[in-house]
Amino acid sequence: MIIIIILGVFIAIGVFIYNSLIEKRNHVTNAYSAIDVMLKKRFDLIPNLVEVVKQYTNYEQSTLTKIVELRAKAGSGSLTDAEKASLDTELSTAVKGLMVTVENYPDLKANTNFLNLQSTWTESEEQIAAARRTYNASVTSYNNAIMMFPGNMFAGMLNYAKIDVLETPEEERKNISAKELFNN
Repeated sequence: MIIIIILGVFIAIGVFIYNSLIEKRNHVTNAYSAIDVMLKKRFDLIPNLVEVVKQYTNYEQSTLTKIVELRAKAGSGSLTDAEKASLDTELSTAVKGLMVTVENYPDLKANTNFLNLQSTWTESEEQIAAARRTYNASVTSYNNAIMMFPGNMFAGMLNYAKIDVLETPEEERKNISAKELFNN
């Protein structure tokens, strides 16, 4: 009878650990999906931003073309997670350049449509940052679960592998010089 009770306890612990690992993996998937939703929102804003800027200035065509191309690439739906992260970085850099150039056009900066679009853009970027933080927290929790005992035994049997957290590229970690921005 004692052997059956001990076996039952081990089975219950095994089921608990297994379910916990599944739950953590699903949290990671859900958190990454939230990032995708926020990036889609950003990509939907880009044509509006470009159109408003076009109406007010003969902006450098190559930058607008690059932003439109990156948006089209993002909408293709055939990108891996790593490619999406790389594309996100490229797009962020291109749009930051667009926003800096906008500073040279006082009429555009005062336009209500542009101000609303800029506000929506800022909100979208904040949501993306929050979604990235949530994703990284979920990944950390998942990685801890599959690396710590006894979860690591089950993770090995289930072929669960460590997932990398999203990292900020080195170029975005550098200090921004306002002096250089205004001298361009």
